[in-house]
Amino acid sequence: MAQTVDWVKAFQPLLELYGNKKHPLNYRNRYQLLVMVVLSAQSSDKLINENVAPAFFTAYPTMSALAKASPSELIPLLRNVRNFGSKAEWLVSIAAAVKSDDAIPHSMKELTALPGIGRKSANVIIRESGEPAEGIIVDLHVIRVAPRLGVVTSENPVQIEKQLMKILPQKIWGDIGMDLSFLGREICRPTNPKCEQCVMKVVCEYYKKQ
Repeated sequence: MAQTVDWVKAFQPLLELYGNKKHPLNYRNRYQLLVMVVLSAQSSDKLINENVAPAFFTAYPTMSALAKASPSELIPLLRNVRNFGSKAEWLVSIAAAVKSDDAIPHSMKELTALPGIGRKSANVIIRESGEPAEGIIVDLHVIRVAPRLGVVTSENPVQIEKQLMKILPQKIWGDIGMDLSFLGREICRPTNPKCEQCVMKVVCEYYKKQ
């Protein structure tokens, strides 16, 4: 890790670029957010937004409606989603435990106690709900971008989150992970990254090696 970089200062251009920009999932409430976050794991946001969510939420508009379903009833709506069998079981189990939209948990501990929700998913739900951050979103884009920048020394999501939380103040935890994700989606692509357009190039270890 580059010890000479003041990462709080270095990330300001990124925070100014994306700020508290909404997550790409087109949810309308916390119930939809939770369901779509679970479904989007290893599947694209575009697929969930356009091909899955409209029919799913027509059939199951609330948590209480979903609680009355069985996994087998969900599967026809989820066949295009990776790992759809497990996700159908997780969603029915979540609905059975939570029961209503108003009872959806707000804390990391309670959210990660639900099936199919790990720290990344919980961080997204907490951030999009406007709650104080308890961690930092580390998705596939952040796993690529953060090591490239040199801000972390690991490619393991658990270690990446721990290292970022250690060097960054909690007040920016909620946005920095999502902003790094947007940077990965738009600029810091897996192949042919648009380095010349990147607001982080002045501190980026990957760019310095090009």
